[in-house]
Amino acid sequence: MGAQIEIVLYVGALGLLAIGAAGLVMSANLFRMILALVIAEAGANLLLVLAGYRWDAVAPILAGQPADVPMVDPVPQAMVLTAIVIGVGVQALALSMAVRIYRAYGTLEFSEVRRRMEADIGEDAGIALPGSRDEPAGERPLPPPGVNPMLTTEEGR
Repeated sequence: MGAQIEIVLYVGALGLLAIGAAGLVMSANLFRMILALVIAEAGANLLLVLAGYRWDAVAPILAGQPADVPMVDPVPQAMVLTAIVIGVGVQALALSMAVRIYRAYGTLEFSEVRRRMEADIGEDAGIALPGSRDEPAGERPLPPPGVNPMLTTEEGR
């Protein structure tokens, strides 16, 4: 019975990791990306706890146990507690950044936020964005509108 439960727990932990990774890759919304990260973190924590657990062992903090009784490894449990604390801090930082981004740009869609951020950075630095009709760097002239310079020959057409 213990082996069946162990398999179910391992499959569940790997499933959480897969769902979190898929959510990070497939989502275009920053809030959903944060939630996917939380789900993946839960799967990783569960895997760490399972790695140190022994089904026939007792907790290492119980006093009065005979010396020959096997104990659960406390190191993975301590690592998971540390990972939970760090994860909460990362989640709080990510959510606070998402709130700031939403207040600044009015959206949490990744591509739109990225486009607007690049435009703001370009404005602040005085750099023209790709595709703009501002003067190019150097002395060469702009091609006329509607002409693709990549399709023209050395003479101009």
